[in-house]
Amino acid sequence: MDQTEDTKTISIDDFLNVDVRVGTIIEAVDFPEARKPAYKLKIDFGAEIGVKKTSAQITAHYTPDALIGRQVVAVVNFPPRQIGPFMSEVLTLGLSDENGDIVLLHPDSKVPNGGRMH
Repeated sequence: MDQTEDTKTISIDDFLNVDVRVGTIIEAVDFPEARKPAYKLKIDFGAEIGVKKTSAQITAHYTPDALIGRQVVAVVNFPPRQIGPFMSEVLTLGLSDENGDIVLLHPDSKVPNGGRMH
């Protein structure tokens, strides 16, 4: 496979610097102030990391009620980011479907909150 401008080689140390953890969504509410349709989420990452807030543009595939109790994968070591009136503390990970709508990444089986990806 040829390397493209969008893909560049990183070292294992670069990869290990990205702290990707699993957490459980404990709250999901509409985020009407967002430029694009989104939810504000509170995610429990366990005792070590605690509960963190984020926003996610995932309204095409999920309702707030359906998100409660769902485990998701997120980067937890980015600096907080102001999104309108809301401070996002983690980046929840997902993939675009054929329409460009986000589908959340999640473990196939329940795992302990705060578990690190490796």
